[in-house]
Amino acid sequence: MPNLTKVESVLSSFAILMRQSIMLLTALLTSLGAATGGLAQSAVDDAGAGSPGPAVLYTGARLLTAAGPESDVEFEIENAAMLVEDGRIAALGPVGGISVPAGTTTVSLAGKTIMPAMIDAHAHLGYEGYTSWGAGNYSRKNLADHLDHYSYYGFSAVFSAGSDPHQLALSIQQDQQQGSLGGARFLFAAGMAPPGQGPNDRFLEQALAIEARTGMTVLTGLADTEQAVAAAEAVAGEGIPFIKIWVDDRGGSQEKLAPGIYRPLLGAARRLGLRVFVHQQYASDMPDLLEAGVNGFLHGRLGADLDRRLADRIAAAGAFVVPNLGLGELRFEPVADDPFLQETLPPAVVARLRDAFSQRRVTPPGPGQELQLRESMGHLLAAGVEILLGTDAGAVPDHFFGYTGHRELEIFVRLGMSPRQAIIAATRSPAQRLGLDDLGTLEVGKQADFIVLDANPLDDIRNTRSISLVFQGGRSLDRQALAEHWRAAGPAAP
Repeated sequence: MPNLTKVESVLSSFAILMRQSIMLLTALLTSLGAATGGLAQSAVDDAGAGSPGPAVLYTGARLLTAAGPESDVEFEIENAAMLVEDGRIAALGPVGGISVPAGTTTVSLAGKTIMPAMIDAHAHLGYEGYTSWGAGNYSRKNLADHLDHYSYYGFSAVFSAGSDPHQLALSIQQDQQQGSLGGARFLFAAGMAPPGQGPNDRFLEQALAIEARTGMTVLTGLADTEQAVAAAEAVAGEGIPFIKIWVDDRGGSQEKLAPGIYRPLLGAARRLGLRVFVHQQYASDMPDLLEAGVNGFLHGRLGADLDRRLADRIAAAGAFVVPNLGLGELRFEPVADDPFLQETLPPAVVARLRDAFSQRRVTPPGPGQELQLRESMGHLLAAGVEILLGTDAGAVPDHFFGYTGHRELEIFVRLGMSPRQAIIAATRSPAQRLGLDDLGTLEVGKQADFIVLDANPLDDIRNTRSISLVFQGGRSLDRQALAEHWRAAGPAAP
């Protein structure tokens, strides 16, 4: 493939990342039976407020904008007014404090709280089938179903980390840009590791099976410096703005990507304007990766080894951290008994989860490990490290999309984050790190992707569950239709 200059690469990445600004303009043209296989297009509420075009003024709610200190917008506005027009935020401020065009529809949301739609900065889409997990489930239709689940739970975007066939993933992005596919905005990384290695052994087998079945690249093997540089150039040529690398020997079953290979890869990525995120095995791997110039860590590896000194190094390097704690923690809980998860699962799947949990023989972590996690989180927060919400949803069976994001925020707060910090970790921070300039905060000019809640998450982070409405591009999602479909018919088959 031809090499891109840095400018060309950035422009290509920008084109992909900005695609959803037009994605919902033709949403109602796609029916439930369309070839895309997703339901979100047909589940957009066309009746009443929320349709792009005519101006709609939402009044009376508490507005959590998630705006940063550099913004002229306050983080929290009581008794707010927010004007949405043509799918974007046209004005916001206190009630009575903004100009409203003639003919504007006014919708009272008194007593509600509005916050930006969230972003999951670490997931693996396509493999989860709800009755099975693996390569056999990976399809366009299943991807669309997973994106719909994210929308249902109030997510505007999701980053799939290195496990997708490039050409199919790019076609999904193109369909979202053209408006023929809805759901949360889909971003993905090109995965790289030593040849034939990378994800955990079970996941690796399934990723390689997708490569064999489709003939598309999923994982790029790097054996030497020349391959590393060529791989970065190839990814830039495809218009993929992200690379995910695995630096993990999987307990001795795989080879660990060596500094002599990832260092030239990172140098080439910087030259080409690409961002590189890493799955590292231990906290002790982080210093050399920081020196090499990684943009962020998709696993925090919180514990005794992530001390204040290392946290200061991460902050000084400007790298982010995805703690990724729910993946290990939620397996100790009977999640099938949670009504918030039951909303999107057929009864047979709920019963299977309950049965599986009753037969599981696991010992939950003790108080000593909890203390280490709290201390590590405290070091990151005190050092000013930017923390992002990421769940690893889909990387293993039954770690479900959207739902796990809310649970991860609960863990963040339990370990010492304030609810305000957790909201930023789920909105503004991932939007900035993933180049989503039109998402992540509620400010003039941003896409009108937001959640209407019945209760204030600043009082209790679990109130992110109290979803009344979800808006994408100014349109209200028909969550009831989605939930009824999933409970009655089950998730999409491949």
